[in-house]
Amino acid sequence: MLSSPHSFHIPVMGLGYTVDTPIKVARYGISSVVSIMDDQLLERMREIYSNKNQLDFIPISEKEADYRAKRIQAYLDLMHELIQVQMQEIDVFSQNGLAQLKTYVDLLPENHPLQELFLEFFEANSAQEKEKIGAQIQSMIQPGSVDVNIMTKVDKLNSDENGELLPREFSDALSALRGFAQSKLSGSVIFSAGMNPALFAYLEEFSDFFPAEKENLKKQVILKVSDYRSALIQGKFLAKKGIWVSEFRIESGLNCGGHAFATDGFLIGPILEEFKANRAELTQTLFEICSEAHLQKGISTFSSPPQLKVTYQGGIGTAEENSFLQKHYQLDGTGWGSPFLLVPEATSVDDDTLQRIIKAKQADFYLSHASPLGVPFNNLRNSSAEEQRKDRIARNRPGSPCYKKFLSFNTDHTEKPICTASRQYQNIQSERFEKGEISNQELQETLVKDCLCEGLSAPAILASGEIPKRNLSAVTICPGPNLAYFKGIYSLKEMVGHIYGKIKLNLEPERPHVIIKEAQLYVSYLKNEFEKVSDAANKRQITYLEKFRSNLTHGVEYYQNLIREVQVDTEEKLASMKEELHKLYQEIQQLELKEVLV
Repeated sequence: MLSSPHSFHIPVMGLGYTVDTPIKVARYGISSVVSIMDDQLLERMREIYSNKNQLDFIPISEKEADYRAKRIQAYLDLMHELIQVQMQEIDVFSQNGLAQLKTYVDLLPENHPLQELFLEFFEANSAQEKEKIGAQIQSMIQPGSVDVNIMTKVDKLNSDENGELLPREFSDALSALRGFAQSKLSGSVIFSAGMNPALFAYLEEFSDFFPAEKENLKKQVILKVSDYRSALIQGKFLAKKGIWVSEFRIESGLNCGGHAFATDGFLIGPILEEFKANRAELTQTLFEICSEAHLQKGISTFSSPPQLKVTYQGGIGTAEENSFLQKHYQLDGTGWGSPFLLVPEATSVDDDTLQRIIKAKQADFYLSHASPLGVPFNNLRNSSAEEQRKDRIARNRPGSPCYKKFLSFNTDHTEKPICTASRQYQNIQSERFEKGEISNQELQETLVKDCLCEGLSAPAILASGEIPKRNLSAVTICPGPNLAYFKGIYSLKEMVGHIYGKIKLNLEPERPHVIIKEAQLYVSYLKNEFEKVSDAANKRQITYLEKFRSNLTHGVEYYQNLIREVQVDTEEKLASMKEELHKLYQEIQQLELKEVLV
């Protein structure tokens, strides 16, 4: 598997925002990630793209055996075929193909070898020389990787048409993995949200995840992790099964989009520093464990440790930040997510939602409790989904009709699991409130839950000019806080140029540096945690808060020492960063628990 010519990737965003991103950007060598959790959305997108490309579309019915995996595989295969056609059209020896090649080359980072070759091609004096250079150019052109994301916690068990529970391999996560494993793609599966032993063990069923000829892996595994400890634990677990982790994709706990998994006060700087210090040892440890597993399985193994990439994503907004993170922490790349929501050439965002993002104020980007998973969820106050949720409550019809049931895990009041955002669950809670069985606070905690299954998939269908089934067109959007500082709709060339420092987009002037913003988010989060503790805090709460405070204090002190190495435009900015860190440090130390019950 050849490496991408770009040093950034576009991470998964929601269910629908990047569902067709590879079809849009892979032809330019840009890697991106597709969520494969919603087979209904993928089936609809397969129909849309089949019609758009005059291809036969044969629907896969829910009555078919293993329909979920089949739908996922069919969509991924269609993407693969469409991208293959796109790549064949890039031809230095044809007029139309040459124009497409120019776009490919224009997007590359400065000093990429292809740029010099491209110039040499036009300066060549003979047809023979032109032929030679052209052939060299063609051999270097490659699509960006098409990777897929499986959120490990979204792994509902499923039943057949008679209500009988199906075997474990037909759960949501395992069937999604099977769809990818059986597809024609040669990208990576990205596991996010922690370890799922059954899902990780299921990788062993597919030969593409093991070394083949020339020690290549046809399909690779990437782990999205929050810290070094989780990387080591999950990496070892997989290595014992003979599965090599090709990349650890580190994401900020709070300065990110989608679900936010706040670490216990660990800031990204110290986390990346630990990876940097232990990377060689980590690689060697996993290599030895993995090789032993291959030996026990009687299969070929690696002659030396394969590449183990380390990348970071979360809140990066300027070329200077991007360059600093890559150089200082010796990263193999970075992820740029939320800013690409403003690039129609790369992501699928309907026009209405685009305008709402642009009009939104900084305070409209907030960490909510909207997710039925019970995990903090980045949200937008002025989204159409939020309007719909409030309107339903006003009409005494709280909750959403639940058709997809991907997040149906609650059994507090029913034998069969239901979703806390569903109309059924919210009606039960409303009735309990009327009877005095729960408090108003408990009712409100229920009413903030929103239907992510429909809301996060709708934009892709709307952006394609179609209407979602049952006319469920309200859009949920889950941008990271960084998006508040980007105002405008950008071309792909503009955004990529901004990442590489070729041009500079006009961001909101008050935007903090990425490391300052994350520290601010964590201090704010800790303050809220302190405020939530009642007058009588128990021992467990005290231990958690003090651990969080200690880790956060260490992180801010680390940044105070690091600040002199950070690349900024002016001395004024540097002074401002130092002042903000000092302020945050004082705020942390001033936090106090109220009357404590030990």
